[in-house]
Amino acid sequence: MENALQGKRILLGITGGIAAYKSILLLRMLVQAGAEVKVVMTPAARQFVSPLVLATLSKQAVLVELAEGDTWANHVMLGRWAHLMLIAPATCNTIAKMASGLCDNLFMAVQLSATCPVMLAPAMDEDMWKHPATRRNIQTLAGYGYHVLPVATGALASGLHGEGRLLEPVAIMDAVQAFFASSHRLIGKKAVVTAGPTYEPLDPVRFIGNHSTGLMGIEIANALALAGADVTLVLGPTHLQALPVVKTIPVQTATQMLAAVQEVFAETDIAVMAAAVADYRPAAVADQKIKKGADELNIQLVKNPDILAYCGGAKTSRQLVVGFALETNNELNHAQEKLRRKNADLIVLNSPNKVGSGFGTPTNEVTIVSADSVTEWPLASKQQVAHQLVGLLAEKLEQQQA
Repeated sequence: MENALQGKRILLGITGGIAAYKSILLLRMLVQAGAEVKVVMTPAARQFVSPLVLATLSKQAVLVELAEGDTWANHVMLGRWAHLMLIAPATCNTIAKMASGLCDNLFMAVQLSATCPVMLAPAMDEDMWKHPATRRNIQTLAGYGYHVLPVATGALASGLHGEGRLLEPVAIMDAVQAFFASSHRLIGKKAVVTAGPTYEPLDPVRFIGNHSTGLMGIEIANALALAGADVTLVLGPTHLQALPVVKTIPVQTATQMLAAVQEVFAETDIAVMAAAVADYRPAAVADQKIKKGADELNIQLVKNPDILAYCGGAKTSRQLVVGFALETNNELNHAQEKLRRKNADLIVLNSPNKVGSGFGTPTNEVTIVSADSVTEWPLASKQQVAHQLVGLLAEKLEQQQA
């Protein structure tokens, strides 16, 4: 992957933490790999690393202030210039600002203006990393489509030993190399992804649904798009959004979701059915709000259409169909049976019984089930799982074409 960075334009963002010293080596490695790098720093970062050193290595002026003298840094053009904005280190304070959309310095203005993908490598003390506010901010940024790298475990500036340490520059380089190496594998391919819950109405104000946020499916849609695919995301009700490059079709019910998939399925190469579709819907929907009356309320339910089964039944030899299985018991047996019954190529099995997996979490621990293999993947961010899955799908398509 050595040539993956050749000619790439990278905006390196450096924020004010002790780990900023590692950015010097990271910058040198990026330049040596053939990338053109511009550095933008927060004012606080100057306390930890010299702009003169960074300017010498990048052969570019280092940008800190929005305006100096009678000139100003065009933050909009900076955000449009880069192929990737890489923030390393991303401190707890900066992550909170980014999640809140604050814009109080040049660095924040640039990242808010960036039309390119954004990757960040967090660095902070363990207690800060594990604080609920930080976990929420990380999940918010992941929802924006940012690539959030994991933290390392080791010696921290506080003298403690634990999670929160900035990844070593070599590991960050590996992530950047992998990002660019995979960014063109699916050019010319089309994909459809379903994500989120479905809401099946009982009356004008109530519905049958579930706790899915759609994050896993959205991350898959983003990863497919970043790999070059033309992606259609059929998205159930959620506050999360995919990257602007992803065509999103909002739906509410399973019937609407099926109709949207049917519109595009014949032209797609990859179909990933990650939505948590309600299995049943009310047989009749009340015109008015159902008022509380008797001690019991009986509601007749009818089965919803099976979107994964439709894709499996309609697919050709050139198409890949991936389903998801959320199981609470006999997980592997149920997933293997689902693979056969739905005629899918892969089933991604996850269980809410595992800590950090299931609905409402930024992480997932999955098992990839195919007709001839079962592969367990370790706990990782849903973003990482998505990119790993897309890499696997690209590999399978390449094998089909060989």
